[in-house]
Amino acid sequence: MLDQGAAPPVDDTTTPKTSALGALTRRKPVEQLVAEGGQGEGGSLRRSLSMWQLTMISIGATLGTGIFVVLGDAVPKAGPAVTLAFVIAGLTALFSALSYAELAGTIPVAGSSYSYAYATMGELVAWVCGWCLVLEYGVSVAAVAVGWGEYLNELLDGTLGVTIPAMLSSAPGEGGVINLPGLIVVLLAMVFLLGGARESALVNTIMVFVKIAALVLFCAIGFMGFKSGNYEDFMPLGMAGVSAAGASLFFSYIGFDAASTAGEEAKDPKRDLPRAIMLSLLIVTVLYVLVAAVAVGAWNWKDFEGSEATLAAIMNDVSGQTFWGTLLALGAVISIASVVLTVLYGQTRVLFAMSRDGLVPKVFAKVNPKTGTPRVNTVIVSLFCGALASVIPLGKLVDATSIGTLFAFALVNVAVIVLRYTRPDMPRTFKVALGPVFPVLGFGFCAYNMFSLDTVTWVVFGCWMAAGLVFYFLYGMRRSRLASEQK
Repeated sequence: MLDQGAAPPVDDTTTPKTSALGALTRRKPVEQLVAEGGQGEGGSLRRSLSMWQLTMISIGATLGTGIFVVLGDAVPKAGPAVTLAFVIAGLTALFSALSYAELAGTIPVAGSSYSYAYATMGELVAWVCGWCLVLEYGVSVAAVAVGWGEYLNELLDGTLGVTIPAMLSSAPGEGGVINLPGLIVVLLAMVFLLGGARESALVNTIMVFVKIAALVLFCAIGFMGFKSGNYEDFMPLGMAGVSAAGASLFFSYIGFDAASTAGEEAKDPKRDLPRAIMLSLLIVTVLYVLVAAVAVGAWNWKDFEGSEATLAAIMNDVSGQTFWGTLLALGAVISIASVVLTVLYGQTRVLFAMSRDGLVPKVFAKVNPKTGTPRVNTVIVSLFCGALASVIPLGKLVDATSIGTLFAFALVNVAVIVLRYTRPDMPRTFKVALGPVFPVLGFGFCAYNMFSLDTVTWVVFGCWMAAGLVFYFLYGMRRSRLASEQK
């Protein structure tokens, strides 16, 4: 018998604070994630984005990155089979996109795969996933910004006959002092984002139409110089070269998940997010394969080595005029800027969700009541990405981004399977076909591409993850909002 005034015994098997393992595996219920949607420090995010705008965000974050910037590096690895490499990277993205579509419709919140992992695999895995997203979004913004400077120089040369000196347009490791264009484009994106999600989405939609028009123009001009002989030796470096190119080209598909970070700003997220993710991936894949096929048909694959602003150079060569290349460079400058804008948007929303959960400082979840945007978060992230873009060479950024993204995508595929078994009756507006088969394939493709990356990239990734775990155990685990709620 207990005394009337005695406290009831504590069930140590269900109290997270009594077990270190319990602290690491505590999960945030889906219902709680959804209920907290939009709420930040001092204000809330605004639901203002339609399905069309969400699709444009995904296309804006994806289309242009690889085809304008990375194609010139991928072709020397795979030869004409770079088209096959795009297909392999696209399949990797497709299976993961199916998993994203299911989870985005089920858990429509700002944290994307971070939040999905929190609901299915626990806080530590969620932190690891979120830390990978910081690498994916933050570093890819810097990488794309570096490529933007190459096309800006092409545009300036074609219109004014001048270029930005190498000292001010290249990273220190590439003969320069600072990549000023890379810094400028990030700061311009920051200004648009501070104006509000709806306003940023409008600007992005305009830029997406410009980039699609630019790529269609390239295909029309480039096809005039198509030489079937360029495809005679289709796979000169074997499947190993195709795999290496595919792993790098996966960078080209980074961003299709950007719509999932807008879960708390979508008007009808359960219906619109899955549609936006799948539609954007379809459009991007078709354009990538088409442009790559025309590019290799117009230029011998050996001529891509060391070439900058590749598509503009091909157009100049085929047409015999600089006008078309200059026009494409203008389209590239605008379209790559839209990638910076939308990927930077995704980065700020992931950190917003992690901050609301207490895993990173609260300042990242502070919302400006007038614009409905996380203003301080946006400024901090923009300055960080701008600094990276100004001092680090493009190639190093691309591979570091790819491995972080592949790891996060692999976790999303696992999350779909876990949620199917733990919450089978949960309403889903979209379901991946064939049960766990496609998510397992998605996981396998991600692992395959990760192991195709070089050793240096793995070392960088290992160091990044080690730093993240140190931060979590010293800060995040102790300040977790879920931990305080469960005490």
